[in-house]
Amino acid sequence: MSAAADRVYEELLTRVGEANPRPRIEPVRRLAELAGSPQLSYPVIQIAGTNGKTSTSRAVESLLRAHGLRTGLFTSPHLVDFTERFQLDGEPIDGELLASAWEELRLPLQVVDAELQGNGLGPITFFEALAVLAFTAFADAPVEVAVIEVGMGGEWDATNIADASVAVFTPIDLDHTAILGPDIGTIARTEAGIVKSGSAVVSADQDPDALAEISDAAERHGSPLAVLGRDFRLLEDRLAVGGRQIDVIGLGGRSYDPAFVPLFGHHQAENVVLAIAAVEAFLGGPVPEEVLDDGLAQLTSPGRLQLIGTDPVVYVDAAHNPHGAEALVRAVTESFGFDELALVIGVLGEKDARGLLGALAPIAHRVYLSPVDSPRSTDPDQLREIAEDAIPDTPIELAASLPEALDVARAWAGRSEGRAVLVVGSVLLAGEAIAFSRSEGWGIA
Repeated sequence: MSAAADRVYEELLTRVGEANPRPRIEPVRRLAELAGSPQLSYPVIQIAGTNGKTSTSRAVESLLRAHGLRTGLFTSPHLVDFTERFQLDGEPIDGELLASAWEELRLPLQVVDAELQGNGLGPITFFEALAVLAFTAFADAPVEVAVIEVGMGGEWDATNIADASVAVFTPIDLDHTAILGPDIGTIARTEAGIVKSGSAVVSADQDPDALAEISDAAERHGSPLAVLGRDFRLLEDRLAVGGRQIDVIGLGGRSYDPAFVPLFGHHQAENVVLAIAAVEAFLGGPVPEEVLDDGLAQLTSPGRLQLIGTDPVVYVDAAHNPHGAEALVRAVTESFGFDELALVIGVLGEKDARGLLGALAPIAHRVYLSPVDSPRSTDPDQLREIAEDAIPDTPIELAASLPEALDVARAWAGRSEGRAVLVVGSVLLAGEAIAFSRSEGWGIA
């Protein structure tokens, strides 16, 4: 990360962190208004949901870029480098450009912070400032379209100051229940807040309660709704070397030629089909075949079954809830032929560790528990107790740090052909593993 970007990040870190969002939107609107309402400078495709948001966002951006549009992509959190969150034409933003946008926000931030303080309210948070920073940087670039991943929820998420041309919903499941609500219907009602009058709405196949909330929001706003399996379809998804080959019928019944997706897992095929439909809705027609091929060929999804070592084989995956872990298990089982797999697992305290570990149990031959480099990391002894119950009859070891866990797991994997290591359980842990592999010179990540 450049010195300029590092200074921006250090200043942002003085604000309330993104793990503690405030259910409000008006202060963010006020901040953006004082900054010139940059979110109105270009059309926005906004992606909400529980799992698959980042992969879907990256697929949408890649297709739009292949179509010849200048793109901005905002995703969260980052894995290694803060600038990963803001991408221009598929590359992390230049630190000086980011710092320049931050300078534009200094006075507006001072004004809004003072107004909030005067009303007895907390100042602008890390993520609230981050979202307006992204909109500002993209306006300065300038971009022709911005792909914006929702941080958490939808209705009061800081990204929702934009009026999305296309509102996209990946699968909605239970996560952040203490903040978003105790059941899928309640969570979906909050997520559906990104639908605005004039939006086209595109959704993955959903739990009936989630789909009911999305449908209701679309009807209230007079927005057309397209749903995977009903209005566009994944006809066939075949395992291929290095990924999948998919057959797709898009919006309006357009049948595409078979396309190669360089990602692992059926869930990634569904994410890509959702992205194709979103781009069709944005363009107002089919995606040209050459654009589809080029856009998918350049598609990557860092932190999603990402190979970071080959001697022995080490993958990382950012799955951090039961739904994501179940998709990961299916992908590993179908796409790889490992004889034995060691899982290096770290979980944040607010996550459903029992559900996550239980979902991972079918692929675990050994488990190495690691703390996450965060004050929110689950207590190691507590995590071990959960693991012994959720993954019975499996050797479980506790490590003092991720490097220690990786050293022991890699040593075990190196003693026999057909063994590999998978780091999973937290986005932060995945980022730590990628950074460690680079520092150790594994030569992959």
